[in-house]
Amino acid sequence: MEVGIHVFTSGAFHRLAGRKNVTVILGVLMLIAVAVSGCASKGANAPAETGQGTPVSGGALIIGMESEADQLDPHRGVGWVTMRINNQIYEPLVAEDLSKPSDVRSVPDLVPALATSWKVSDDGLVYTFTLRKNVTFHDGTPFDASAVIFNIRRLTDKSFQYYDKIGASKTFRTWLYYESAKEIDPSTVEIRLKKPFPDFLRVLAQINSLQIVSPAAIQKYGNDGLGDHPVGTGPFRFDSRVRGQSITLVRNDNYWGPKPYLDKVIFRPLPDPASRVLALQNHEVDIIAVPPPDALDKLKSQGFQVVSGRPPHVWYLAFNFQNQYMKSKDVRQAINYAIDREGLAKDLLKGTVQPAYTIQSPANIAYDPSKKWYLYDPEKAKQLLAKAGYPNGFETTLMTSVDGSGQLLPVPMAEWIQRNLAAVGIRVKLDTREWISYLSGYTNGMPPEVGMNQMSSGRTTPYFLAMIAHSKFKAPGGFNSGQYVNPQLDDVMDRAATARTQEESVALWKQAEKIVMEDAAFAPIVNDTAPYVLAPQVHGFIVPAEEWYNLSTVWLTK
Repeated sequence: MEVGIHVFTSGAFHRLAGRKNVTVILGVLMLIAVAVSGCASKGANAPAETGQGTPVSGGALIIGMESEADQLDPHRGVGWVTMRINNQIYEPLVAEDLSKPSDVRSVPDLVPALATSWKVSDDGLVYTFTLRKNVTFHDGTPFDASAVIFNIRRLTDKSFQYYDKIGASKTFRTWLYYESAKEIDPSTVEIRLKKPFPDFLRVLAQINSLQIVSPAAIQKYGNDGLGDHPVGTGPFRFDSRVRGQSITLVRNDNYWGPKPYLDKVIFRPLPDPASRVLALQNHEVDIIAVPPPDALDKLKSQGFQVVSGRPPHVWYLAFNFQNQYMKSKDVRQAINYAIDREGLAKDLLKGTVQPAYTIQSPANIAYDPSKKWYLYDPEKAKQLLAKAGYPNGFETTLMTSVDGSGQLLPVPMAEWIQRNLAAVGIRVKLDTREWISYLSGYTNGMPPEVGMNQMSSGRTTPYFLAMIAHSKFKAPGGFNSGQYVNPQLDDVMDRAATARTQEESVALWKQAEKIVMEDAAFAPIVNDTAPYVLAPQVHGFIVPAEEWYNLSTVWLTK
């Protein structure tokens, strides 16, 4: 089987003149279907058809983001805030097409990026990538097959001089079935797997997987230094960072594709929602993420644009299976029944989210919106608590961040859940922490006295379910923070991940989802619609079916 799709990109941006400068298993199976049908796709940075006039060049775009970013190392950095920045600096071999809004394409197509084409062997074990020629890193060094092998060894080969234990631990889900990689010639790389992994290309396309970094930068700054000196091949290159204040990227004038329109992009962390709104109204930023739901109508009336989409997002509770109460399935089911998701979505978040009744997120093939586990039923919750031996309830702790990417309004949401659970007898104490600190500790798991924590996550691949529920990924170290272990589930997910046909894989992922939900391993709460508010002069900003975006579709009028 061979896939070869020609690209490509267009940049986008312009900045308001005279303005004061203040301080983004089954996808591959979709791709196979596209290849078989002979269809072609645009590249990862292809221009969007905005219908907003002719783009113009120059200026700076300022984005008010919901928290401070993590490391600007794509193999170490986690959290969507960080990934949205890294997506402008670094590129993968295969990318997701982020040029279409999510109402047009619910799962982004896979398209060429640093690889122009690829072949997959009939047994699904060997991937051969033809690399793009005449590409250079931001430091002027060449991108070629040796650079790809360097990056792979950085994440997989413990004997390699530049092996990164931290990066390997953050990306190991990508390499679960990895066997070897080799350079065929300067423009060709072969990756061999131990088992078929139909989702491999989709996982490679995800941020925090195999975005290619400059080997020379690693050699110069070390694994610990790359985050402060990020060097990739993307349409924007790193300029400067003032922690807690700003991260500035500038146009990569040597980019291999059409150049961005903007001279620069500035990301400003503004954790307080009201401060983000004020910064937008005062013309200090052009775009804000996670606007306060109750401010949207006023912002629209003031002439600001509100755009949203359907990203692969689920805000959920993870139960701690080391906690005495949460070991009971009756208790976990009771908590699920006790939460008024509809009220939370409508009254607290003003319709900017949808109630979530299943753990798989929208924008992946296995998501089934008709599945609605645990509709609000507080009387059923009380019955289950009594059955579990807690007719008068109990006391426990819920850990949450106070801000963060995809976290919406985490403390008010936790307080809503706190009130819901109090109504059925469960007395909840809240343990709140700043986002970067919370995220760094999430994969360590929870102490036994904590009953649950919360996270916002999701992927365009149903492999996401394995990431949060497979015993291989349990804490400490993995994203299965509650340390959930279910051998039956593991078996089904392993078979889903290595299935040979789309039909078989989807059926197995849905079977796995049923096991997880009947066991009440999690309590899904809401799915975000990812609203952004844009100043009137912003054009071409697309909210794709993904949690990060491509800024080379954006430009500004004067």
